[in-house]
Amino acid sequence: MAFETNFDSKKNPNCSSGVLAQCRALKTDFPYLRMGVAGYSVMGKCIPALYLGNGERRVLFCAAHHANEWLTSIVLLNYIRSLCENGDIGGYTACFVPLLNPDGMDIVSGALCSGPYFEEAAETALRYPHIPFPSGWKANIRGVDLNLQYPARWEKAKMIKAAGGYNSPSPRDFAGFCPLSEPESRALAELTENFLPHVAISLHSQGEVIYYSHAGAAPEGARQLGEKMAAAGGYQLEITPAESDNAGYKDWVIARFGVSAYTIELGLGENPLPISELESICRRAFPMLQITLDGV
Repeated sequence: MAFETNFDSKKNPNCSSGVLAQCRALKTDFPYLRMGVAGYSVMGKCIPALYLGNGERRVLFCAAHHANEWLTSIVLLNYIRSLCENGDIGGYTACFVPLLNPDGMDIVSGALCSGPYFEEAAETALRYPHIPFPSGWKANIRGVDLNLQYPARWEKAKMIKAAGGYNSPSPRDFAGFCPLSEPESRALAELTENFLPHVAISLHSQGEVIYYSHAGAAPEGARQLGEKMAAAGGYQLEITPAESDNAGYKDWVIARFGVSAYTIELGLGENPLPISELESICRRAFPMLQITLDGV
């Protein structure tokens, strides 16, 4: 499998423009890839979507709900390249959303370090001195945690996070003022409604664990597929903890469509994980992701 770990500085891999450049490079190198736009961020930045294959099995992959988990974007881009280079494009239709939170990624990377949006985020961060800024920023530019935005027990998520002190725009853990209030979460929800996946994967970091349930239950076959994924990557497969089992993308997909959906926490360490971890993370992640496409 091919790993692209040395990026041109002009394509800065941990900023939104770099990710978009990588998507365009993939489209150029592999013309059969289809590239579209899932939506736009608060700041109007493109949220790209790439499509591969024309098979009956539909699998959706998304990365970087959280700003300081930007390495998941690069893992997913490398996985797409590996699939294309190995000619493995049969039996499935895959949709890839490599960067859901471009504004947040740019805060963490330093690509966004001035202007009114940045200043408002910096002011928000001052209210949470225990969270380092910008490296601890998980939210979108408006201080909403995008993975607490989905209408699957959203009220419970909001209550739990408010009890922890996150009841207004924050660097992390604020569920917003209503479900799908943010353009980024709405974009992914609308894309999912249109794509109708049989399996959905949400890439996060860190922990080397796969979560597969919602509200203490999982669709038929979800555990079995999860066990194969976990074995392939050497990860743990776990029931989602009760305090985290609300309003996430995985939770909503299970509740809304009744299909298997997983949160995969890639790597170990403190977010943002360094680019030096990319190859080791990819070597364990790729076999897990491939199992979702093969359906074995």
